[in-house]
Amino acid sequence: MVYQPPTGARDLLPLDVAQKRWIEDRLEQVFQRWGYHRIITPTIERLDTLMAGGAIDQEAVIELHQAAGPRLGLRPELTASIARAAVSRLSRVTYPQRLYYNANVFRQADQGHRGSQQEFFQAGVELLGAGDPLADAEMLLLLTDGLASLNLRGWSLLLGDAQLTRALLEPFPAAVRRAVRQSLAHLDRVTLETLDLSPQQREQALYLLDLRGEPEDILQALGTLDLGPEGQASLQRLKSLVALLREVPSSQGEALDRPALILDLSLIQTFDYYTGLVFEVVSPPELGCQVLGRGGRYDHLLEVFSPEGAGFPGIGFVFDIDMLHQALLPSGRLPQSTPPSDWLVVPTVPQAAVAAFTYAQTLRGSANLVRAEVHLAEVPSQDALRAVARHRHIQHIAWIDANGLPQIETLH
Repeated sequence: MVYQPPTGARDLLPLDVAQKRWIEDRLEQVFQRWGYHRIITPTIERLDTLMAGGAIDQEAVIELHQAAGPRLGLRPELTASIARAAVSRLSRVTYPQRLYYNANVFRQADQGHRGSQQEFFQAGVELLGAGDPLADAEMLLLLTDGLASLNLRGWSLLLGDAQLTRALLEPFPAAVRRAVRQSLAHLDRVTLETLDLSPQQREQALYLLDLRGEPEDILQALGTLDLGPEGQASLQRLKSLVALLREVPSSQGEALDRPALILDLSLIQTFDYYTGLVFEVVSPPELGCQVLGRGGRYDHLLEVFSPEGAGFPGIGFVFDIDMLHQALLPSGRLPQSTPPSDWLVVPTVPQAAVAAFTYAQTLRGSANLVRAEVHLAEVPSQDALRAVARHRHIQHIAWIDANGLPQIETLH
């Protein structure tokens, strides 16, 4: 019998891990430069936490079976867990709170966006307690800075607004409004055309499905519609946000390496806790227009976890590390091999073993990161070991003699 990982999971071998860490380390440096601090929440949460007051479909959660106690599951995303932690553990800190995470999440296979995969690796940020439009701008500029640190080119940024989309959905009958919303979220034109709608309503639904393009053009078209006070307020926020993104310079005084901006009012996130700005990062067409990250504003989520019903506004985004990995592989920028050891310490005779391990410990403590490994088998010949070391790109050999004394050799 050949043992394999369970369906939906996979092993990450050393090179996979090195490439994944390359991505995560660069994103983490950017998050920290923007003043964000890492938070770690449990992999296992109560089911009522994971469902975030009904905003997350229970069918997406991998539930754990246990004999007694509260129902538990594996987190399908991090925002709800961080919102719970903020309400219960961060209630006395000053706001805004800037938090980031690197973590794995789990979703039922039929709820995932990549076939049977059930485990996903993510890196993201949450900005809690900031409801000003400038917080929206910070999220998008931070996202842009993160992708610039990976030197990823050709990606697009899709912008939408949950509140504005709700205003556009308001004319639809309540009985079919959710179905229209889901069809828009999944770009499902066929379902939209078969829903029980009047010809005028069907035309309006298809108009919303196609309401995407250059932000300035779409904003101008929206300005002719009757959106109501909340819709008009969302429209003005989007106009200001787009203008700011067009103008903000980088720290070098030059314009940011701006992505293609696309305003898409059919952009609706799967999790139903978003209240304002929503957005997605999409890879270039030659890489299949894959979603590399997504996020949005959730101003009522923290209230779900507060006994008093009090909360804070919030906004965040998440990068899909697996998809970033796939997008970066063709570029050649990811590590192509695992880091070699710096030293091979060789006990030339059995009685030199203690001295060899001791010398290796000395080497490992001599600098921030020195990789030193001890040769564990009999020494076939010095030439054979030199050949092995060169093949593995090890630069130094320490030959330890019977007296415990090292003879240092540098390979060229």
